[in-house]
Amino acid sequence: MTGATGTVGGHVARLLSAHHSVRLLGRSPHRLRARAPGADVVGADFGDRRSLQRGLDGARALFVVTADPSRPEHDANLFAAARTAGVEHVVKLSALAVTDGGADDLITTWQRENEERLRASGLSWTILRPRSFMSNTLSWADAIRAGDTVLTPQPASRNASVDPRDVAEVAALALTTPGHEQREYPLTGPEPISPAEQCEHLAQVLARPLRCVEISLERAYLMWALHYPGPIAKALVDSARRQGDGAKQQVDPAIDKLLGRPPRAYREWATDHAHRFR
Repeated sequence: MTGATGTVGGHVARLLSAHHSVRLLGRSPHRLRARAPGADVVGADFGDRRSLQRGLDGARALFVVTADPSRPEHDANLFAAARTAGVEHVVKLSALAVTDGGADDLITTWQRENEERLRASGLSWTILRPRSFMSNTLSWADAIRAGDTVLTPQPASRNASVDPRDVAEVAALALTTPGHEQREYPLTGPEPISPAEQCEHLAQVLARPLRCVEISLERAYLMWALHYPGPIAKALVDSARRQGDGAKQQVDPAIDKLLGRPPRAYREWATDHAHRFR
């Protein structure tokens, strides 16, 4: 597994480590050990194909999460190392935006190209394409703990956002059971929901009033640029603009079909994570 220190990867590591032999790859072994006690941890650099080959030796399946659009060779190295190591199946975390015809921002283009690399690798694969994660609203936590106001662009725009735990369960299924080869799964929540509606759910769960205040895309860019490189911040603005145009509202039944239950709603996610906002 790669990406075990991330939102989805952490859930996948915990799900699988209870019943399977799991090996976590990354540059910070000490951080990885805390994610899945009992899992094997191997130091590896995505830029070093040899270290990846050593880390993948003997692995049957590989979960791929990469996070740097400026380093497309990371995915290329992982796929090449997986093929050399004899990995039987690769599950890749991508994004549903790759299917949006109007999405040509840096992040979406990078994921689209990564998918093409995987298809051309000769490996057996499954591609997971989630919409935005419900956990993205954790970016409001500091503001909510300090006051009653959430600042967001496009507060009335809707996104069929998905609980990362549902994505992780689909990943675990694709990694451990047959029948998912050469499949692409669009993963959404049960309904499109707006930031204003998410704020209302949080207010009810926390039992105190919250205000959702609109900011311009220009101000959102300046806020995001404090935490991300300029090209990434611009990609986030482009994504928010597409959401405002209604490009992210469609709900897909894939999670229901794969897991045999409906995807979790935002209210359930908010209830389970209320402590993060207190």
